[in-house]
Amino acid sequence: MAVNSILRARVVVLALILVVLTGNQNMVPVAEAVWLTIPTSGTKCVTEDIQNNVVVLADYYVIDETEPHKTPGVSVRVTSPFGNNLHHKENVTLGQFAFTTTESGNYVACFWIDGNQHDRSLTMSLDWKIGIAAKDWESVAKKDKIEGVELHLTRLEGMAQAVHEKINFLKKREQEMREVSEKTNARVAWFSIMSLGVCIAVSVLQAWYLKRYFQKKKLI
Repeated sequence: MAVNSILRARVVVLALILVVLTGNQNMVPVAEAVWLTIPTSGTKCVTEDIQNNVVVLADYYVIDETEPHKTPGVSVRVTSPFGNNLHHKENVTLGQFAFTTTESGNYVACFWIDGNQHDRSLTMSLDWKIGIAAKDWESVAKKDKIEGVELHLTRLEGMAQAVHEKINFLKKREQEMREVSEKTNARVAWFSIMSLGVCIAVSVLQAWYLKRYFQKKKLI
């Protein structure tokens, strides 16, 4: 038990150090509760860059602030980076979507008023939870029979794991972008060399043609 406490304490210290060193709360997947305004026409979309194998949970509800009792329904569509439909509902005023990501990239949630027949914009609450924030900690506490400080340590351990995975994800994306940049630079260099070669060849051919032309006309 003492060994476990020491290990958990070290994990907590690691989590705090990582958060301080990164200096960016976006390194840790957290809940993002936002208020959106859905226009009378058009679509309102929210995007989130999420890595692979991350749990996503979101609750949403719509209200008409002028006439709450007459709030019309909206359509909701959530798509993956490759365009796969993960959630689609029509004529709803509230709902929830949950999934585990299978692709890395931008996940998009779009909302629009059904039929564009409402003459006022609507207000929507979107509580978007990702990764560690989407985990049901009450169930974890009941299952593992933990509470208080130990539960808090477990959450910090999960946060450290999330930070570590996020850093690895960013490193991988940076490596991919660097490789693309290097390939692009190499292609640009080869294109520049080929363009220069073509210009030189055209110049030589033009000079040879002009020389023959002048010789034919006995100008030289």
